[in-house]
Amino acid sequence: MIFGMEKTISLKNELDTRNLGASLAKQMQPNQVYALIGDLGAGKTTLAKAIARGLGVTETLTSPTFTIVQEYETGRLPLYHFDVYRVSDEDELFEIGLDDYFHKGGVCLVEWADLIEDLLPADVITINLSYGEEEGERICSISR
Repeated sequence: MIFGMEKTISLKNELDTRNLGASLAKQMQPNQVYALIGDLGAGKTTLAKAIARGLGVTETLTSPTFTIVQEYETGRLPLYHFDVYRVSDEDELFEIGLDDYFHKGGVCLVEWADLIEDLLPADVITINLSYGEEEGERICSISR
């Protein structure tokens, strides 16, 4: 349904975002990397939380802004949630083993992934969230 060349979806409200996250989670496979891109407040973390719920993660997903990555092992697949907004040096990512996470058998969600585009695998799935015309609306473009 979602994975093809590119798909654009209008998300009218947070419920639409939660439904998209659940739909994406059903299709996720081990070792997939998702680049979450969008302005501050565009819904990256909201979508990440919905994906976590869809995967069956029982812990509350929190933004890993100060730790770079949070690991969640309770779902159908392990979930590795990255926030690279505050990363100032790519060496920080190498030190935490960024590339190892990509091949660890789980799903990687990378918020602000456009900041580390060169470090992502070639088969990354990009989810770009932007503000829509209506209050609360988001436009979501998914490409592979």
